Amino acid sequence: MTPRNILFLLFNIIALVIFYEPMRDLIVLALQYNAHYSHIILIPMISGYFMYLKRKTIFSDTYYAYPAGIILILTGAILYLIYKTNVINLDQNDYLSLTIFSAILFWIGGFILFFGVRAFRTGAFPLFFLFLLIPVPTFIMEKIILLLQKGSAEAAYIFFTLTGMSFTREGLIFHLPGFSVEVAEECSGIRSSIALFIMGLILSNVFLRTNWRRTILVLFIFPLAVIKNGIRIVTLSSLALYVDQSFINNNLLHRKGGIVFFLIALALLMSILWILRRSEKRTGK
Repeated sequence: MTPRNILFLLFNIIALVIFYEPMRDLIVLALQYNAHYSHIILIPMISGYFMYLKRKTIFSDTYYAYPAGIILILTGAILYLIYKTNVINLDQNDYLSLTIFSAILFWIGGFILFFGVRAFRTGAFPLFFLFLLIPVPTFIMEKIILLLQKGSAEAAYIFFTLTGMSFTREGLIFHLPGFSVEVAEECSGIRSSIALFIMGLILSNVFLRTNWRRTILVLFIFPLAVIKNGIRIVTLSSLALYVDQSFINNNLLHRKGGIVFFLIALALLMSILWILRRSEKRTGK
């Protein structure tokens, strides 16, 4: 082991000691199978895997980058001190958002300090992927869920209209013969949307070379999530209307069938990826 690697290992131990409390709380949150953050445990593994794949390129030309590294380390430390000194009052979720963000900045600062800016640029994807460890701040998560609800309601409205079913609509509520369906927060599909977003990031990085095509693939994720939710709402409503009303409130397909509709969205995403990859091969850029 080189002196550089020994120093970076010591830096990691120091970082773990400093940020032990928020990292412990983050792991507890993920292991509780929180609807929003059950993916967190996988993030370091995926990041580490991509770092391992590109290790020869990333660490082919390393050097100490003191200014950039120290600036990020200090920024992360200051943000953490802001929380520790009770300058601002945060709930549990937002406390983790701030402290995990500061921990990642601190660690990336150490990476740049010991391995240089070129290594950081080469390993940008797995390093930035670590930011998915950060719990989304409450006010942002609420906005995302509301946007998914409204988008899903619009998609369901289109699909209900196309099927010719008899219904009336009041905002997020659809009235069908004998029952009503509300596109509630639980119907936003936030967990599957996060999973689809992560899959989109990975697929774009693995199979596409141009950044603008990667961006296009990622931008398709939100409409696909909305379409998937709309299909799920109309499918369950149709089964409730024509088969049994238990499909809309107490059926296994309603409670646990999200994976079926997630696979539909994933298949659509893969189709878009295939088109983008084919155009990339055809044009060579």
